[in-house]
Amino acid sequence: MKTFSLALRNLLRNRRRSLTTLLAMIVGAGAILVFGGYSRDITYGLQTGYVARSGHLQIQHKNYFMYGSGNPTAYGIPDYEHIIATIKTDPVLASMLTVVTPTLQLGGIAGNFSAGISRIVIGSGVVVEDQNTMRKWNDYQFPSRPKPDALTGTKDNAVLIGNGVARVLQLCGPLKVKNCETPRVTIDANSKAAPDDIAALSAVEAPAHVSADDDASRIEMLAANAHGAPNVASLNVVKAEDQGVKELDDISVVMHLAQAQRLVYAAAAPQATAIVLQLQHTSQMAAARARLEQLLATSFKDSPLEIQEFTTLNPFYGQSIGMFGALFSFIAVLIGAIVLFTVGNTMSMAVVERTVEIGTLRAIGLRRGGIRRLFICEGLLLGVIGAAMGVLIALLLAYLINHAGLSWLPPGRVEPVSLTVRVWGESRLIGGTAIGLMIVAMLSALWPANRASKMNIVDALRHV
Repeated sequence: MKTFSLALRNLLRNRRRSLTTLLAMIVGAGAILVFGGYSRDITYGLQTGYVARSGHLQIQHKNYFMYGSGNPTAYGIPDYEHIIATIKTDPVLASMLTVVTPTLQLGGIAGNFSAGISRIVIGSGVVVEDQNTMRKWNDYQFPSRPKPDALTGTKDNAVLIGNGVARVLQLCGPLKVKNCETPRVTIDANSKAAPDDIAALSAVEAPAHVSADDDASRIEMLAANAHGAPNVASLNVVKAEDQGVKELDDISVVMHLAQAQRLVYAAAAPQATAIVLQLQHTSQMAAARARLEQLLATSFKDSPLEIQEFTTLNPFYGQSIGMFGALFSFIAVLIGAIVLFTVGNTMSMAVVERTVEIGTLRAIGLRRGGIRRLFICEGLLLGVIGAAMGVLIALLLAYLINHAGLSWLPPGRVEPVSLTVRVWGESRLIGGTAIGLMIVAMLSALWPANRASKMNIVDALRHV
C-alpha cells in the first residue's frame, strides 16, 4: 500500500506530463470501446435479421444442405408434422421454443406470358402466421417495428416476389414498384398469352373468379413434381419486395406452404424440406441442439435427418463477424502500441529526472526489487486511471450517439435502422479493454523500471 502511495505522489509531481499520458490512454480506451460497441451492435443486428428469417436451428434431410438445391424434392421430410408435434411437446425443448414451423423450397420457372416473358426462380413455401411470429424476435431490444408478412390474410394462390423478379417479368406497373422502368419490348399481337399445354395445366389450378387487378399481376409457375412430371400453378402476385441482395431479389418467390406442396407433391402426401426452430434466446442453441440430437438418435432414428445452425445456413454472418473482429483487433493493437510508447516515454523521462533520488533510495537500503515495483506501480496507476476515465468517456459518447437520431443502412437490409453503440452492459468488452490497457501500461513501465533498478548507487548520487 505504501508503494502505491509513493507512486501516486510521484505521478502528481509532474502533473502536465502525467495528464498528457492519461489523455492518450483515455482517448485510446474510448476509441476501442466505441468501435467495439459499434461492432457488437452490428453483430446483434445481423443475428436478429437472420434468426427472424431462418430461425436458430433447422432440421433437414441428411445432405440436403450440400446437394438439395439441385433437387429439393428428393430431400423432403415426409413425417414432418409428427416431428414438429414431438418437438413442441418435448419437456426439455418446450420452454426454449418460440416457433417450430415447416418450410418447403422448390425450383421452377415463373412466367408472365401476357408479356411473353419467363425466368427461373426459387420458391419458398411458408406458414405465414409462423413467419409473423418469427419476425417479432428481438432478443437484443432493437428499436424496430417488424412489418407483417405481405401474404398475411391472402388466399392460397397469393405470392410475394422480389423486385428483380417483378422487373424481369414486367410487373412493375401493376405492383407499383419504384425505380423500375419497363423495357419497351414488342409483343406479337397474334401470340397467345401462354402455350397451350401450360395454359391447360394452369386452368386446373386457376381460381373460379379472377378480378382485373389480379389478372394484371398474375403469373404462372412451372415446377417439376416429386415424380418428375411438370405441374403449373396460376398465382396472384400481391406484392414485390426488395430482398436486400440482388442475387436473391432476382429469383425469390414466396408462397403459402399449402400452395407449394400442391405444386411439388400434387395429390401425394405433402412433405417439407426443413423444420425451422426459433428459440427464445441464442444462448440456448447448444442445449437445444444437444436435445435434438438425442431425439434424432432415438425417436427419429429411422429418418436420415441432420441439424443445421443459422451460422452455417448464412455464411455471410460468419464472414461479417470475422471481418469486424479483425478490424477491432487491429485497432486495439494499434492503440495499444501508441499507449505502450507513450507510457514508456513518460517512465523513461521520470527515471532520468529522478536519478539522484533513485541513488538515495538505494543508499538507504531499498533493494532493486523495491525500485522496480515503484515504477511498475506508477505505470499500473496510469493504466487504472486511464481505463476508468476511458470507460466513462466511452459510455458518454455511446449515450450521445444513441440519442442523436442517426440511422444507417446495414448490409443485407433494405430499410435504414437506428445507429446505436452498445457499450453499457457489455461487461466482457469493458473488462477486456480495461485489463488490456492496464497490462500494456505495466509492460511499458517494465523496461524503465529495470533500468532504474540496475543503476550504480555512486553514479546515481553524483548525477547532475
